[in-house]
Amino acid sequence: MNKSKNKSKNSTFTCRVCGTIVSSDGAGTEHRNHCPVCLSSVHLDVEPGDRAADCGGVMEPIGVWVRKNGEWAVIHRCKRCGTLSSNRIAADDDPVKLMSIAVKPLASPPFPLELLNRYSEFEKK
Repeated sequence: MNKSKNKSKNSTFTCRVCGTIVSSDGAGTEHRNHCPVCLSSVHLDVEPGDRAADCGGVMEPIGVWVRKNGEWAVIHRCKRCGTLSSNRIAADDDPVKLMSIAVKPLASPPFPLELLNRYSEFEKK
């Protein structure tokens, strides 16, 4: 079966996580690859737009990063197979959800916060 690179163009889908009906309207792009409300996606591609992945698992947003040009992108991890991918944010993505993902590492550091206080006291000596 030949899978079209343009399958996602101007299409509407229902988010498998939050149930939002999603279209490319308002996204600032013709290609919508994640929900603007919960930022979740579906593992459809091996390479962007190829629709060659057989997994079909839910891609959960686990982080954000800033590209060289200053554009933000969402990092997704497939809940089924663990594949990681990066997708540009869209114009209508929920800014509060984006920020909550961005600050999550600061709110839940991999060490007790008390260690920061000890470290700053040690530096003063």
